[in-house]
Amino acid sequence: MFHVIFGLPWLIVLVRFIEPLPWLWSVKTIVAIILLLASQYHLISRISSGSVFSPELPRPAIIAFNFLLGALFLLALFQIALDLVSLMLMAVKGHFPLVPPVLRYIIGGVALALSAIGVGQAIRVPPLKDIEIAIPRLPPAFDGYQLIQLTDLHISRLFPAPWAAAVISKANELDADMIVISGDLIDGDLDHRRADVEPLAKLRARDGVYAIPGNHEYFFDQGAWMAHFKGLGLTMLENAHVVIERQGQRLTLAGVNDLSAARAGSPVSDLPLAIRNAPADAPIILLDHQPMQAERSAAAGVALQLSGHTHGGMIVGFDRLFARANNGFVSGLYQVGAMQLYVNNGTALWPGFALRLGKPSELTRITLRRSD
Repeated sequence: MFHVIFGLPWLIVLVRFIEPLPWLWSVKTIVAIILLLASQYHLISRISSGSVFSPELPRPAIIAFNFLLGALFLLALFQIALDLVSLMLMAVKGHFPLVPPVLRYIIGGVALALSAIGVGQAIRVPPLKDIEIAIPRLPPAFDGYQLIQLTDLHISRLFPAPWAAAVISKANELDADMIVISGDLIDGDLDHRRADVEPLAKLRARDGVYAIPGNHEYFFDQGAWMAHFKGLGLTMLENAHVVIERQGQRLTLAGVNDLSAARAGSPVSDLPLAIRNAPADAPIILLDHQPMQAERSAAAGVALQLSGHTHGGMIVGFDRLFARANNGFVSGLYQVGAMQLYVNNGTALWPGFALRLGKPSELTRITLRRSD
């Protein structure tokens, strides 16, 4: 599917950008072939690696593919915008205006530069983002309680063990009360990723490290991964909860399976099961990979939901499309009834389209505050 989707931008660039340029046909052919290969990155991944979700290519090759694919995508957008302006001018002047080659060179250069910046932003170790969230009925003992939220790590050839180790080290240095991972920890099967996920075993927090599966875990033998994550010291909250106690006061942390579980033949997301027998006096923090069911969570009495999945929309402007696919929730803090929802931009993102422009990755420290 993805190779078909990205074939359309290639056709636009071929016909409307490359063909009118005053280049030798040999040069045009070479550029067209390079961009065609970039547009078929996902097909190449499927053929070479068996999956579009986990390209098992050398990391420099994955970076190069993402750079070229991003440039192709941006160039197609710029070309469409240029053609729309030309059509408006034609309506005024009565003829289609001539586009000078220098203008095409400028928009081509801008597309290349933005793609390079976007890939660099996507693959970096994310900066710290500090937020405070007020929770109704938060017990006094938990006022100032700090959680680190990691999400959408997508540990893979693009985000390998050294990257994961740097993220884990940065998280541990913050000395938080709790670390949570709200899904999509990996891309790839256990045989390919075993060494890359090893740094997860070094995560440390006073009240523990908790995680839930995201949709990508279900692409790669979710059962084997859950067992392996538990072996690394992560507490997996699969439709389950734990109760954290401080000075005789309590806070509930719950987690649910991803919405895609049913398609994989796994237990479905079950919030009533996850919070069954949770203490009535303890506010509930819920880990749910996808934010789209936030209204359900609010109706169930959840105080705070932490989600990921959207990658923040990745590119300014396109976040609106991502929001439409996620019931309006794409990035940042939302008030949903009496519940707060925080949608994290992601620690990393899927290596199939690693581009961020104006929607930065984040390593998030959340400080809980009492709401009177």
